[in-house]
Amino acid sequence: MDITKVGVARKLQLEELEYLRIEAYENARIYKEKTKTFHDHHIRKKDFQEGDEVLLYNSRLRFMPGKLCLRWEGPFKVKEVKPYGIVELFDPQSKTTFKVNGHRVKKYHGYKSPKEVEVLLLEDAPKEEEA
Repeated sequence: MDITKVGVARKLQLEELEYLRIEAYENARIYKEKTKTFHDHHIRKKDFQEGDEVLLYNSRLRFMPGKLCLRWEGPFKVKEVKPYGIVELFDPQSKTTFKVNGHRVKKYHGYKSPKEVEVLLLEDAPKEEEA
């Protein structure tokens, strides 16, 4: 057994191991970039203006009993939109302002009354004329 051949073979193994490690890091980086672009592509941009009415998501509701409770509170008015997604809200009932993350709010489109529905009874159905 020649010690120099064993040393050269060991160096080749270490270089191959280093190459595989670098390749794995590169594959992980590419995967993360693709996942991020896919995720960012499906995010809807929320643009709020001053005076908009919004609903606030109540994230602490899970500790309360009752799974059919509403998780959205409000409506609140947008007082100011700050950088990095911070929204300052004004509560018209208590006359207070507070800041929340923009991900916890959504636009409030107002209460929509149910549409009128025309009910037709079978008795009132038009009868076909016999030919």
